[in-house]
Amino acid sequence: MYAVIADSGRQYKVEEGKYVYTEKQKDKQPGDEILFERVMLVKKDDGEVLIGKPYLQNVVVKGKVIEHKKARKIRGMKFRPRKNSKTVENHRQWYTAVMIEKIEFR
Repeated sequence: MYAVIADSGRQYKVEEGKYVYTEKQKDKQPGDEILFERVMLVKKDDGEVLIGKPYLQNVVVKGKVIEHKKARKIRGMKFRPRKNSKTVENHRQWYTAVMIEKIEFR
């Protein structure tokens, strides 16, 4: 069984017992439980597919916050030809690792 959830303007495909890496959840600490209530799609083990318009009303995905970390470094560069100008910028995005515990029907 898997589900598609919406969080922080992005969509994630999640399965029970797997990890998902979302945008940093600032109000959660490692060990806290997190609920994803904006579930867009669920595919059950028997092949039945439930699709929300836009979200399913009676489905919740429960997870547990594992850690907050930074992703790999990304280098960005601006270069202006014939101006003797270049700028190099680095960026590391924060993310939250969440272990999906259960896809629950209410």
